[in-house]
Amino acid sequence: MDTNTAAARLVAHLTEIGPVAVAFSGGVDSALVLAAAARALGPDAVLAVTADSASLATAELTHATEFAAHLGVRHLTPTTTELDNPAYAANGRDRCYFCKSTVLDTITKTARDHGLPAVATGVNADDAHDPFRPGIRAGDEIGVRTPLRDLGLTKTDVREVSQLWNLSTWDKPAMPCLASRVRYGITITPARLARVERAEVAVRAWLVHAGTPTWNLRVRDLGDVGRIELDPELVDRPGIATALTEVVLAAGFDGVELAVFQSGVLNHEPTR
Repeated sequence: MDTNTAAARLVAHLTEIGPVAVAFSGGVDSALVLAAAARALGPDAVLAVTADSASLATAELTHATEFAAHLGVRHLTPTTTELDNPAYAANGRDRCYFCKSTVLDTITKTARDHGLPAVATGVNADDAHDPFRPGIRAGDEIGVRTPLRDLGLTKTDVREVSQLWNLSTWDKPAMPCLASRVRYGITITPARLARVERAEVAVRAWLVHAGTPTWNLRVRDLGDVGRIELDPELVDRPGIATALTEVVLAAGFDGVELAVFQSGVLNHEPTR
């Protein structure tokens, strides 16, 4: 469907859902759902809820707060405790299921406490076909709504509608939770997540200062080694490997690798 039709259908769908709490990570997908809900229902009938946990980067919480404020939507940030669940901390391939179960239970309770009968997430049609999304199953079991998936809107559709509405998130790179950077089988701890965040923030700052910003950036935690993944045109640039190695070692890793960014690469690598 064309972009205007997709936008109109999304607003109509949120109107049918009625007053809603949006599980708002600050990413492009949930931002569009939140903006559509505000358009359909008015900001007073919408609640943005961002789960504040050790796996959420500080910058992402800040961006989410600013975005919700710009829409005039109430924004709550309940603390979640998925790290207390041994099944989550063990970091198996089903980690996302345990995370989403905890997070969405918390968001659903928050919604009900504020008189909102529905919870919606930013799951899109592409996500629904990704074999590495056990968190979607958790949402389906809880009964959350997925407007983008229901309408068949892909990530491309999401970005196009977001651009049509002049949302600041329309070209925002994907920024999954910090736990997604940790190789499966390595125990998730607050210290490990903080080290990943510290390394990514430092690498990004160095690249910006050097005049070589990257669209995609991950620091993967492989155990003792941190693997920096960048856009391909930067990986072989003279001097960058040496400089970024020092940055990541200073963040607390014992060794460093440099590689081309690959989305979801840990899903295809052996478990430690």
